[in-house]
Amino acid sequence: MSLYYNAAKFLAPAQYQIGSLKSQIFGAKDLESSPKQVYALVAEASKWSFVLAEVIEKAQLMQHERKLSPALALLLVHDLLLSKSGIATPATHPLKLAVTRHKARLSAELAKIRIRRGFGSIEELRANLTAHGEDQRENKVSAVISSPQKAKKLPHPRWVRINTLKTTLENQLETTFVKHEKVASVEQILSASSAEKILHVDKHVPNLIALPPGTDLLKTEAYRTGLVILQDKASCFPAYLLGPKPEDGTSLDACAAPGNKTTHLAAILHGQAQNAYKARIWACERDKARAETLRTIVRLTGCLDTVTVKAGQDFLLLDPGQTPWKEVGSLLLDPSCSGSGIVGRDENLAVTLPSSEANIHRPGKSRKRKRGSKSVIKPIAFNDRGEDPEPAELYNGHIQLSRRLEALSAFQLRLLLHAFRFPNARKICYSTCSIHAEENEHVIIAALKSAEAQHHGWRLLQRSEQVAGLESWPIRGDIQSCHNKVIGGSTAGTETEMEIAEACIRCHAGTKEGTQGFFVAAFTRDPIRTSIHDTNTNGTKPHHHLSQLSEHVSSEEESVGLEDSEEWGGLSETE
Repeated sequence: MSLYYNAAKFLAPAQYQIGSLKSQIFGAKDLESSPKQVYALVAEASKWSFVLAEVIEKAQLMQHERKLSPALALLLVHDLLLSKSGIATPATHPLKLAVTRHKARLSAELAKIRIRRGFGSIEELRANLTAHGEDQRENKVSAVISSPQKAKKLPHPRWVRINTLKTTLENQLETTFVKHEKVASVEQILSASSAEKILHVDKHVPNLIALPPGTDLLKTEAYRTGLVILQDKASCFPAYLLGPKPEDGTSLDACAAPGNKTTHLAAILHGQAQNAYKARIWACERDKARAETLRTIVRLTGCLDTVTVKAGQDFLLLDPGQTPWKEVGSLLLDPSCSGSGIVGRDENLAVTLPSSEANIHRPGKSRKRKRGSKSVIKPIAFNDRGEDPEPAELYNGHIQLSRRLEALSAFQLRLLLHAFRFPNARKICYSTCSIHAEENEHVIIAALKSAEAQHHGWRLLQRSEQVAGLESWPIRGDIQSCHNKVIGGSTAGTETEMEIAEACIRCHAGTKEGTQGFFVAAFTRDPIRTSIHDTNTNGTKPHHHLSQLSEHVSSEEESVGLEDSEEWGGLSETE
């Protein structure tokens, strides 16, 4: 039974996942079963999950067998109905019996789904899932998608950031990549095989190179010693756009783990620091387990003299008016998000888990609704630490995406407004690996409309003020999303919807630019716009500000996403 318990933990939506599913499973130290078996089961069950979730719910398995978790139910039903060898446990095992006694009902529900969707056999359905699995997951099994085909997405290059804390681009070109030929464009990289020895030096972000898709650097000395870091190009935008300088004072990474952006900040500061003066970076990470990962990459990349890791520190609990936080001059804010822009997480939980709270008829209970009664939809609720108390039940396709995004954006906005209250801060960079306007332009506009923005003098860093490499980046914010949220043509400042869109930076996955889906925007404030009554004695302003926010965000709803935008470049392979 250990096979199913081992596999279940990789199916349950995890708030923090580092690396691809394969690297997670094969790198796990506590597996009792073969990693190869666990990986095969999880990958196959994920492919079938949105079909089997419906089967399990229709058969009311979770209601009759309360001992089953959603992940275990999915795995056991998969092997019961679809594996040639059946469930790999002794015949008398209680969990196996819990599923097999419902086999007739489960088989009947699967047959109904197959027939309803026009397939003559399970093998035909299996072939369709293999060919169009991603499309059908996005459409929640509402129809079989066979045409028209989606536009083919381009492959993703292997982006490598040169760690200038330990080496230089020139040195790496002469050593690690000495056999590689430079090419003029990313497009040439996208069409190359992993065996081709070519590279492209990026034109937008310094010390960044692109290698052909699938290039494996895990066994190279440069990778193992932290000379190079695997980090998507878009993930390099936040630190580069923030552009901290030693004279700005200390920098703060509010949601720092796993650490690629933190170490990028350190590298940028390292290139400017002179003599004995060294700028400091505070790296806050609320989750202590993730803080250990953060410490590892800080140590591996040579940042110990610059970065101080605050393990277990919730950014929202920092008092901006107290030492050392009142000396913070720049903040990087990359909160957890929907992760909808991430590429390369091939197997990373494209999974639908069955609900354990389906509405069923129980013996002795009337099926009729009482007159005047209303069905109640369970709201998305998060505790005050941004934690999802029931992830397996909330994110299974039964909660509308719009409600999930509303909860996510409320938490993201709360972090951003807290950043506005740091009295000596002059620069803030906000980023997500989301493609949704609700987490991007809408959060930016709500922040600009807030009392904090007015009181502390914050505005968007306009495109003309951005560092040259990102000013020239062609993909900007979504003008329509800005138009829908800008009331009266302006925000609390003077920004129009066009100026807001131009100030925002977007990246799209599967395009010739070779990035993941991403969003970045920066805020700044000029001394002339900063109120002389900037803070109370504790660095904050009385909490009456949220009444002025746009109507789509509620301060009482907090959330955290299921994905992390960073790629881990120090210990395990990521995409």
